[in-house]
Amino acid sequence: MQLDKFTDYALRILMTLAVRDPERLPTSEIAAIFGLSENHLSKVATQLAREGFVTSERGRNGGLTLARPADQIVVGAVVRAVKKAQPVVECFGTDQSCLILPACGLRDPLARAQEAFFATLDRYTLADVTKSRRALATLLDG
Repeated sequence: MQLDKFTDYALRILMTLAVRDPERLPTSEIAAIFGLSENHLSKVATQLAREGFVTSERGRNGGLTLARPADQIVVGAVVRAVKKAQPVVECFGTDQSCLILPACGLRDPLARAQEAFFATLDRYTLADVTKSRRALATLLDG
């Protein structure tokens, strides 16, 4: 299973916030760190706030912070939340037009593979994937 850019950016935002916790970071600063579009990263941040992973404050001293401690943010939950509208294959979504769907034997193995992927991610928290906090901080400071 491949993560799309939106999910990748969501994880980068969360990791950056975990490393810089409790600092509040504007989306523009995170975008600059990774050389990404601020507009696109703002959309990702909005989704993360909507899903309850970050809090966002507007204004002069605004920015993003983690909504809860990093050890309480499960990576699998983040990926599920931001990928929920993107099925692995078309027939897992609303498109049921595939000619072989009624007799397809691939759906079950793909569903199991997808669940194994998420089950693995469910074993890790944001704190787990940012254990190298000092090294990450050095890289994020550029």
